[in-house]
Amino acid sequence: MKIKKGFKLRNVCGEKIIIGEGIENIDFSKIISMNESSAYLWENIKDQEFTAETMAKLLTDEYEVDYDTALADAKTLAKQWKDAGIIND
Repeated sequence: MKIKKGFKLRNVCGEKIIIGEGIENIDFSKIISMNESSAYLWENIKDQEFTAETMAKLLTDEYEVDYDTALADAKTLAKQWKDAGIIND
C-alpha cells in the first residue's frame, strides 16, 4: 500500500486531519480526522510502501499493545483509509 499523492496530515486548531491538496483531491463531503496513533502511523509511512504488518510493528514499537491486537487495528485502519480513497493497494 502507499499513500496517494496529494494528501497531507495537517494540524488545524489542535485537530490532526488529512487534507487533499490539488484539485483532483478536493472533496469537501468528508474530512478525515486522525487520532494520536493514526497520525503517528501516517507520519511514519507517508513516504514509503507499507503493509498492515508494517503498521502493526510501528504500533508495538510505540505503544504498549500486543502484536495481534496491533495487526487487527492496522488492518481496520488500512481498510478505512482505502475506503476513504487516501491510499492505494
